[in-house]
Amino acid sequence: MPHISNKGKSMPQSPIRKLVPFAEDAKKRGINVFHLNIGQPDIKTPQIALDAVKNNTLEVVAYSRSEGSEEYRTKIAGYYAKNDIHVNADEIIVTTGGSEALLFTFGSIMDAGDEIIIPEPFYANYNGFSIASGINVVPVISKIENNFALPPIEEFEKLITPKTKAILICNPGNPTGYLYSKEEIKKLAKIVKAHDLFLIADEVYREFAYDGSEHYSIMQENDLGNHAIMIDSVSKRYSMCGARIGCIVSKNKEVIATAMKFAQARLSPPTYAQIASEAALETPQSYFDDVIEEYVSRRNTLINELQKVEGVTVANPKGAFYCIAELPVESADDFAQWLLEKFELNGETIMVAPAAGFYSTKGLGLNQVRIAYVLKREDLIASVRILKVALKKYNS
Repeated sequence: MPHISNKGKSMPQSPIRKLVPFAEDAKKRGINVFHLNIGQPDIKTPQIALDAVKNNTLEVVAYSRSEGSEEYRTKIAGYYAKNDIHVNADEIIVTTGGSEALLFTFGSIMDAGDEIIIPEPFYANYNGFSIASGINVVPVISKIENNFALPPIEEFEKLITPKTKAILICNPGNPTGYLYSKEEIKKLAKIVKAHDLFLIADEVYREFAYDGSEHYSIMQENDLGNHAIMIDSVSKRYSMCGARIGCIVSKNKEVIATAMKFAQARLSPPTYAQIASEAALETPQSYFDDVIEEYVSRRNTLINELQKVEGVTVANPKGAFYCIAELPVESADDFAQWLLEKFELNGETIMVAPAAGFYSTKGLGLNQVRIAYVLKREDLIASVRILKVALKKYNS
């Protein structure tokens, strides 16, 4: 029988999606499942984006340019300018989601066996993208006790070897909700310049910054120039996860030219999704004001409720719409599956994402879960009530 590749065997399952069959079975048994496991907002997509697709007059759905349409890239540059990020259309490549942007970036700047330093816990698919690209993740550990703040700069410098090519951050962070300060970005900028590395920032949650904090982009560091690569996406900003449109942004001409070869190899990003994404750029600020207010309310509700549950520790997120909670269990994997297979409270249960999959260091995060507060407040309150009862029953 033909063999599966070692790379294929090494590809991790998604901690976010691997429990889906158990959730589907629970639903078939008539159980209502509250989905706290995935960052799929229930916020309505801006009507202007939906209407752009509905009302378009295309007669042929043709290939677009490999780097994305010039009109869309020019408008993206205009959106960035409003956020004090000054780039032009030629410094942007439109991709099929932020996922493809990361894969193109890894392929453009690293060879098999090279290393990338990432503060953990981190977005689980960074593990998968690294394995797919044949590169090694070198984690620098951030801790729940410090609210997942950036580890000391010395911790990064200790990990740099001749094989190190980049540092990757997610800002604000998935799964922690941590928002990097301007000072922290400047410290990272100093390191990558001193060691001639790339600084990659996944900034797909840029708008989601709370408590009066402001997001500071690596692209606002004027002297970072050739070192900075920004990853972006429309998925969360406009509640358009299914559009699958993202982009790579860099002032490094060689990076853009190389990523362009990967873009040409996959032909072009999807046409209808670009139409929707271009229209979404006209979304009024009032939409974001309302969305931020809603997420702050949801965050406050979730954190307040979790803090009442005995044995639960939770970090307070300053951005995005996730938090990491430490539970009084040995295996969050087993607990998460048990919630779907063997537990219900008045015909309801919850689905969470075990956090071990957001670490690359074995043995970390085993008793942690990521919770996405993408549900309305009453559903979050109900979910924590279910969690409280479930923990008592599971531990008994």
